[in-house]
Amino acid sequence: MNEMKKVAVIGTGVIGNGWIARFLGQGCDVIAFDPAEGAEEKTRQVVKSVWSSLEKLGLAADASMDRLTFVSTIEEAVQDADLIQENVPERVDVKKSVLTSIDQYAKPDAIIGSSTSGIMATTLQEGLQYPGRVIVAHPFNPVYILPLVELVGGEATTAQIIEQAKSYYKSVQMKPLVINKEIEGHVADRLMEALWREALHLVNDGVATTEEIDAAIIYGAGLRWAQMGPFLTFHLAGGEQGMRHMLEQFGPALKLPWTKLEAPELTDELKEKVIEGCESHAGDVTISELESKRNEFLVKLLDLVEDYWPESNV
Repeated sequence: MNEMKKVAVIGTGVIGNGWIARFLGQGCDVIAFDPAEGAEEKTRQVVKSVWSSLEKLGLAADASMDRLTFVSTIEEAVQDADLIQENVPERVDVKKSVLTSIDQYAKPDAIIGSSTSGIMATTLQEGLQYPGRVIVAHPFNPVYILPLVELVGGEATTAQIIEQAKSYYKSVQMKPLVINKEIEGHVADRLMEALWREALHLVNDGVATTEEIDAAIIYGAGLRWAQMGPFLTFHLAGGEQGMRHMLEQFGPALKLPWTKLEAPELTDELKEKVIEGCESHAGDVTISELESKRNEFLVKLLDLVEDYWPESNV
């Protein structure tokens, strides 16, 4: 039984709709607000299209697409919500304006989670009536399948609020990762951006194509990371002595000029290399078809991950 049953979702783009699908699949009542024309129709279409993935993952007994309601104001959306998920564009001024409205109308004890991928919670809390209950709750696309959510409190946030938020997100089958120190980009995105910068350099310098770089991850590092992540992967690379030997043997390589610490300039030439490479790689397969294949794969992969790490600390 969920501890939290009424959720408000503010902003129904890709991430907002992903949250809505997950919440509905876990038996929540969802009140949504988005002023964009056609937002409700698009959201209902998205939920319907991904429902089969949710069924494979396992729906709550009381899950229903009919538990979604769209309203015309932020006040209507948040006034009775236990958890409010904000997903507006990644601009500080826009987010702070929307959060000010949410803070004004939400119950004092409601948790407000921002899906921001890079803005720090303390920045979002500035000037609010109840600043401590505004936290970063950053998910990963597709939210209705991938369970990780990074939780970061700000200067006004108490441990009790983080624990309550952690409990809420666990109740909808998320894996909350509590980050105790604020930093731009949090944790997972900073790791992904480091790989992305290196990939762009390799394409820009003519070392590898977009397809070759994807293959290097798919058939190499990516397979290992899905099970163990980078640290345990390198722990195994050290043989019987594990990480101790690995650092002794390969540690000096960290000083070799392999990595590019700064992103390459995103010139028109580099943009076209990346765009043409991706379009060529995808071929005649549409974005919708790619998404369906991705979802089917991730559902199967998650089952495998749970088989090997059923007692994960996250």
